[in-house]
Amino acid sequence: MNTRLEKSVRSSDEWYTPKEILDALGKFDLDPCAPIHPLWPTAEVMYDQNIDGLSQIWEGRVWLNPPYSRPLIELFVRKLAEHGNGIALLFNRCDSKMFQDVIFPKATGMKFLRHRIRFYRPGGARGDSPSRGSILLAFGEDNAEILRNCAIEGKYVQLN
Repeated sequence: MNTRLEKSVRSSDEWYTPKEILDALGKFDLDPCAPIHPLWPTAEVMYDQNIDGLSQIWEGRVWLNPPYSRPLIELFVRKLAEHGNGIALLFNRCDSKMFQDVIFPKATGMKFLRHRIRFYRPGGARGDSPSRGSILLAFGEDNAEILRNCAIEGKYVQLN
């Protein structure tokens, strides 16, 4: 990872998606933001912060639970929007510049999750309930169809 990005990565960026969410969304080809020590596979190809997923070529269907520190979150979300094939898990911050300038113009659909996600921490312990809810974002019609029909509770909204 380049030095500028390395300085942005903090231990607080290591939050792992619960397996039941990944299972409900199907198989992914790439996770460019995989944990260094994953508790379970998130995709066929997994890049952690030591590989720098931003500088890699993205192919196939992408799973994105990006590091939430800046500028990394914006860089990864923008790259997924340009790639156009994948699902991202983010905090529901629809009023943010990133949502307004990148997500709303590019995403195909979104699912507002009914319950807050208790993410996992390194070592396997489940974290406390976060202070805000999460949203799944689909890029590409196939991914939008998966969000529309998956068993994850929430409200699906069609976008572009």
